[in-house]
Amino acid sequence: MEVYLPIAEVQINVVLVLFVSFVIGFLSGLFGVGGGFLMTPFLIFMGIPPAYAVANEANNILASSTSGSLTHFWKKTMDLKIGWLITAGGVVGTGLGILTFAYFKELGKIDLIITLAYMYVLAIIGSFMLRDGIMEIDRIKKKVVIKKKLHTHYWIHGLPFRMRFRKSQVYESALVPIILGIIVGYIAAIMGVGGAFLMVPAMIYLIGMPTKLVPGTSLFVTIFITAFVTISHALSFQTIDLVLVMILITGSIAGVHAGQKIGQKLQGSELKTLLALLLISVGILMAYDTFFKNGTPSISFATNKIAEISEFGNTIYNLSIKYPITYAISSIFLALISGVAISFIRRQISRWRSQRTNQPAMY
Repeated sequence: MEVYLPIAEVQINVVLVLFVSFVIGFLSGLFGVGGGFLMTPFLIFMGIPPAYAVANEANNILASSTSGSLTHFWKKTMDLKIGWLITAGGVVGTGLGILTFAYFKELGKIDLIITLAYMYVLAIIGSFMLRDGIMEIDRIKKKVVIKKKLHTHYWIHGLPFRMRFRKSQVYESALVPIILGIIVGYIAAIMGVGGAFLMVPAMIYLIGMPTKLVPGTSLFVTIFITAFVTISHALSFQTIDLVLVMILITGSIAGVHAGQKIGQKLQGSELKTLLALLLISVGILMAYDTFFKNGTPSISFATNKIAEISEFGNTIYNLSIKYPITYAISSIFLALISGVAISFIRRQISRWRSQRTNQPAMY
């Protein structure tokens, strides 16, 4: 089923995009991290221009982050005080990232910058994770136990403006989460990711937060960063395509829930090693796609059918041109409403199952 994207101005196969977004969502749920650093490269592989892939995946992440954040809020497994400080830094970082994005877009080099960013980030993080994963598996096999310090102190912990965060039970400089937010926001604006692959280890090892509070706080921050990234891209570059966003949200949300169930059955060291191999593979594929391919999509279904813009697509296009602010806000609301709806549905299903389990047996 071929569909023409009115804003990105490319033709895609809906079944292929749904399948890929489901698989990436599944892997995100399986590994417990955001899927932006995987989905954005695959959108590029399918022929979607990098600038559009970044913006639309950020909008997609907004939906899944909203859903996950609400779940953690109900469970009271997030530190809002730290979250707000990271968000404050994230807004500044996102602004700087958008300025950088605009600079390279004006030079006509933004596609290359996005590709290079993914190549280096995925290769570096994947290599470190692969090393740690292999070492952990080896220690498990040899039954070696290593005692680690609860919280290692670095120079950053000597910064002023120290505050007490009662929820996380840490006494930390307020500048630490703010600086973390600046870095995450900057990367999110350029790469179209939520930044969880940077935030999560930094929250644990730099800030010293309890592990149970990290996922919820990370998702909370991601909501605001990706919302700012989305609306900035929509207003500054007109790169948000609601047709593509709706397809991505549908596939990824379904995949996330399936992956979370499977992920509970695997060991952390095994997940880390598999994710590392996946990151390195995607980085290598991006390098090959950029420097050795002749511009044709790496992932596609052969077809001779030419899709024409639909009435709905035409409406989307006209709305983005005539009412850019309304269009940008609509993209935000679409993601938020989808995330909230899925979260409430999950909560109702969980309550229903709990009630059935607690009911006395019928004789």
